[in-house]
Amino acid sequence: MRCHRPFVGATVALFAGLAITSTQAMATPCTNLQSLQLQHTVINSATDNDSGTFVAPGNPPITGLPPFCRIVATLIPSSDSSIKIEVWLPKSGWNGRFLGTGGGGFQGVISYASLANGLKGGFAATNSDLGTGSSGCNPLFCGSNGNMGNPLAIQFGDPAAPSTGLFGHPERIKDFGYRAIHLMTVRGKEIVNAFYGQRAQRAYFAGCSTGGQNALMEAQRFPNDYDGILAGAPAFNRTHLHMAGLFSWQNAHASPGRFIQAGQMTLVNQAVLKQCVGRDGGAPSDQFLNDPRDCRFDPKALLCTGGKVPPACLTSDQVTTMQKYYGGTVDPVNGQLVNPGSQRGNETDDLLALGLAFQERLPEPAFDGLFYWVFGPSFGYPSSLVNFANFDFHHDIKKVDDVLADVLNATSTDLSEFRGHGGKLLMYHGWADPLIPSQSSINYFNALVGNEGRGVQQAGFFPGGGGNPALRQTQSYARLFMVPGMYHCSGGPGPNTFDALTPLMTWVETGTPPETILATKFVADTPPAVQMTRPLCVFPKVPKYNGSGNANSAASFTCVLHDDEFNQTPAPKYGP
Repeated sequence: MRCHRPFVGATVALFAGLAITSTQAMATPCTNLQSLQLQHTVINSATDNDSGTFVAPGNPPITGLPPFCRIVATLIPSSDSSIKIEVWLPKSGWNGRFLGTGGGGFQGVISYASLANGLKGGFAATNSDLGTGSSGCNPLFCGSNGNMGNPLAIQFGDPAAPSTGLFGHPERIKDFGYRAIHLMTVRGKEIVNAFYGQRAQRAYFAGCSTGGQNALMEAQRFPNDYDGILAGAPAFNRTHLHMAGLFSWQNAHASPGRFIQAGQMTLVNQAVLKQCVGRDGGAPSDQFLNDPRDCRFDPKALLCTGGKVPPACLTSDQVTTMQKYYGGTVDPVNGQLVNPGSQRGNETDDLLALGLAFQERLPEPAFDGLFYWVFGPSFGYPSSLVNFANFDFHHDIKKVDDVLADVLNATSTDLSEFRGHGGKLLMYHGWADPLIPSQSSINYFNALVGNEGRGVQQAGFFPGGGGNPALRQTQSYARLFMVPGMYHCSGGPGPNTFDALTPLMTWVETGTPPETILATKFVADTPPAVQMTRPLCVFPKVPKYNGSGNANSAASFTCVLHDDEFNQTPAPKYGP
């Protein structure tokens, strides 16, 4: 089974590129790199590809490629590590830049689409399987070496399931958490230098979902690796995000009556839009929410009354399911929020969007392979002390965090070293993301502002007067763009295609920060026919319809500041 594109965190839109001193062709023949000696690295192959096409096993051909040198390597930082990387090097027309790219889920495979997009943009591009195996396992459940960390693997045809995933392999967990991307970057730059005879003039990283987690981890742990970092819908608060998946599954399976039937997510979405569209700054004709924080829709509005029965309405049990869906992951004993809930407006019956409709139809939660890493294979069996059905959100969270939080969670808000060398961070997140709550990225950005606020107050500056100095300081190196109506990394009813890398490069290389990014919605999400355009605004600003003009044109919107908007924030020990 091949993953739906939004899951793998595809880069949104091809980047236009930015002028930089063009470099000459290769200084060393590609095949000579087979003998390149690098620390803890085996160069598996170094081959020329002048065909214009690349075919990965089990995938459609990628066409339109310029001639390139393909490096396949294995990194072995520990005796238990096996990190696969690839570096694709344009043989002519290199733009002088290095591009690290991310993937999605538990990765386990090389993202060839990301490499191809980078290559077409003139970059020397690299990608990694994060050391979790590269034999083609489904990234939803991938644990290690192509095995699944989850009995759901049986459903997808892996005879090795259930496996323990990375249980008992702390070094491989470390590779997945942060080491693979860092070493991919270090070795990738060395390969670039060997091939071209000169170092890359600039280095960028772009990733969404797990790639977004990789991005923030780089900024926090290895701040000198990249000049510019693009982080989309980052899974940065990893352990608590996966707990949200468990919570969502338990919520829908608490009793047979709690299950949301086929078509009912669309029913809820239509009710949400009917109540809230046009009242959040968007246009009255929108089929999505412009800023869902303004929406106070209560699922009780759809409670079955009179002679109405599901699926035309919701039972009281189903109302409870939806309320908990919006309410987030909560400790049932002390009421503390562990992870934000889903925003109104992301309800969809599309299983490939990876929301509640997808999660509730699985015999166990998706992405719970992470918990097998802590509790072992017994996590998949109902008779075990701790399993996916009885996971205790008061006692068992600490058990997971004690083992994994320090390695997997990219939650540090001190980016002073990254800022100090001129690094720029550009984040984006779809308001209608059904997988990773959009509030998570807002919480991280606000935490950055809070961290800077402590510094400006110590220096004698306080918010107010000429604006918020902590926000200005944060936006000097980090900016967030929220995307109306976009699902997880791409897709959705809103304007979901945009180039965020070129504005990042402009910011890094000219010092001009992006205030807006133009987003496009294509008809049926297929270019070239344009359905609408809209500006993405630098947070905390949001686009507001001017009240007249073409509601499908970005020119009819102005970026404005929305004050005092509520955002679910986890308890401090689970945040930001």
